[in-house]
Amino acid sequence: MRGVLIWGTALVLLAAVFLGTAVFFTMRELPDYSALKSSQNGQMIVVRARDGTELVSLGPSYGQWLPYNQIPQIMRDAIVSVEDRRFRDHPGVDPIGLLRAVYVSFTTGGRAKATSTITQQLARNVFLNNSRSMGRKAREAVLALALERKFSKDQILELYLNKVYFGGGAYGIDAASRKFFGHPATQLSTAEAAIIAGLVKAPSNYSPTADVEAAKDRGKVVLGLMAREGVISPSEVESTDFSQVTVAKEKGQNSVRYFTDWALPQLDTLLPDNKEPIEVWTTLDPAMQRAATQSIDANVPKGAQGALVSLEDDGAVLAMVGGTDYVNSNYNRATAAVRQPGSAWKLFVYLAALEAGYKPSDRVVDEPVTIDGWSPHNSSRNFAGEIDVRTAFAYSKNTVAAQLGNEVGFGTVASMAKRFGITTPINTKPAMVLGTSEVRVIDMTRAFAAVSAGGTSVEPYGITKVTTTSGELLYQHKSVRGQVLVPQYVAAGITDLLQTAVATGTGRAAQIGRPVAGKTGTTTSNKDGWFLGFSSGVTTGVWMGRDDAKPVGGLQGGHAPARAFADYMKVAVAKRPVRQFDTQLQLPEWQLEPDDEQLQGNPDDYYYVDENGQLVKPGDGVRPDEQQDGAGGSDQPQVPDYGPQSPPAANDDFLDQATGRGRNDDPALRQGAGVGSSGQRPQPRPVPTRAPIGAP
Repeated sequence: MRGVLIWGTALVLLAAVFLGTAVFFTMRELPDYSALKSSQNGQMIVVRARDGTELVSLGPSYGQWLPYNQIPQIMRDAIVSVEDRRFRDHPGVDPIGLLRAVYVSFTTGGRAKATSTITQQLARNVFLNNSRSMGRKAREAVLALALERKFSKDQILELYLNKVYFGGGAYGIDAASRKFFGHPATQLSTAEAAIIAGLVKAPSNYSPTADVEAAKDRGKVVLGLMAREGVISPSEVESTDFSQVTVAKEKGQNSVRYFTDWALPQLDTLLPDNKEPIEVWTTLDPAMQRAATQSIDANVPKGAQGALVSLEDDGAVLAMVGGTDYVNSNYNRATAAVRQPGSAWKLFVYLAALEAGYKPSDRVVDEPVTIDGWSPHNSSRNFAGEIDVRTAFAYSKNTVAAQLGNEVGFGTVASMAKRFGITTPINTKPAMVLGTSEVRVIDMTRAFAAVSAGGTSVEPYGITKVTTTSGELLYQHKSVRGQVLVPQYVAAGITDLLQTAVATGTGRAAQIGRPVAGKTGTTTSNKDGWFLGFSSGVTTGVWMGRDDAKPVGGLQGGHAPARAFADYMKVAVAKRPVRQFDTQLQLPEWQLEPDDEQLQGNPDDYYYVDENGQLVKPGDGVRPDEQQDGAGGSDQPQVPDYGPQSPPAANDDFLDQATGRGRNDDPALRQGAGVGSSGQRPQPRPVPTRAPIGAP
């Protein structure tokens, strides 16, 4: 027995030495108090609308740091009563609690379960993870003892109440109070403090936003523990009315999240590595976002989904709706889904035709047509005969679009779509003119916004600036003028067509009492309905359809999507001045010349190259093979005399060797007629006055 006592005492003393040494060195390595205050578990991101209002707070939320004397007494008493009632008495680890846990383990045969003290919980939250290994528990105990040696009880409780996790991403009592009750922690009532104190044990089970009744019942248990400890009287428990507790509506679980899900990943490229809390200021307009959500909800057919994107002319995203219910489906149909655009694709067909020389008033023929075995039909199943381009576009004549696409080239139409921002693959089969290539809503909206911007490119963006919570600027968006995509007269011409489509054509349901330009789109069997258009500097694209691409009865671009567009745009442009469209065609000179002058030119006005690669200078007026050497009478082609100011690029020997001059036996060098010998002027294909397509 004496040996056991001696060795036992020695082992205890040795363990105490090791423990004391570990605590001493751990205490020396601990950060100072200010460093512990600033340490965080992840990054908090507050997303703000263009007017500065908070849209959503993502990641861990820390609220405002509350010094010990600003933390309500009821909150301090509640957390101590429920989490560590001997907090003021133990040195960081509760020996009584440990002994009780060991006793319970021996008497019940179960595993020892000792509740961690507030100091141990703080050590775990700041320095360790949540693993249940004995090694982690030992490190936790050493850290708790070191924290108690370095900081006062009040400092430890202040750190704990500002850092402990209360669920829903909220760290600290101020973040929890703002999230669950909508006000700072300095205004907590007794019932609210009890509810927050009860969250530490199981945040997900007792969260007020998940189960308010469970949270209140847990709060009542906390009040009972407080009364048992004597910090409040039984009468105060009885007088506390939990029915008066109002839980704040949870932010962010609405259509705004579609926008934040699209915009926030861009921070990876906009910012350097950064872990501190930040505020992201965005382009989203709260009133427009609400109107966009309501317009989709009110008009989308039953069983279908809807998406909407609205842009400023500079690309700023004013509103974005990616579906009818973010909670049930966070799939963003505005930016991720690819669907066939139907006749809305004709924007690019007519842009290519206008750039090639067509004008809105030119005559075309709506008649049966077959291209490479493909015969398109109009939705009305009839043909209008000879009409103008403006009418063909307004009434979305498929046959005319097919003929125009065939004339300018399907590859040219595809290139025009790429030029205007379409990022998805495009096929060049004849049927492509009717919108068989799948696109994204945001890309199509971007294309129409480029037309609204006068034919200049538009790059959608959602973040205007990023700051720290203290106001330090980390990023600022810089507006850059877009590249010119088409000449002004092409932009004016397509705006003319788009305006007519709304005024008298298939998009009449999109009228809002001020100038609107737009285009409908409907795909085969009514699987997709589109309307895209602009007015007063706001461009909006609307899509509706089913996720499984099944037909939707009665879905046409000129019906539900156009009505949703109108409902939204009436709100979006209500405070903006009316803007008239620029539809005056300022045609280039080559389109304004009379036919005979356009097709013929004076050979003295230009250089040209014959088929042998010889450059003919101005003033020659004859083919190189007809030039005669006045001195020697040679019939060999002569190198043009450029004069003393323009010496030849190579000497005669080099040219003889390279071109084979003097080797008349070479059949590859037979004299040709010479390009341009007829005097025809090389220039883009002119169409000043055009016979109807299909006419003989």
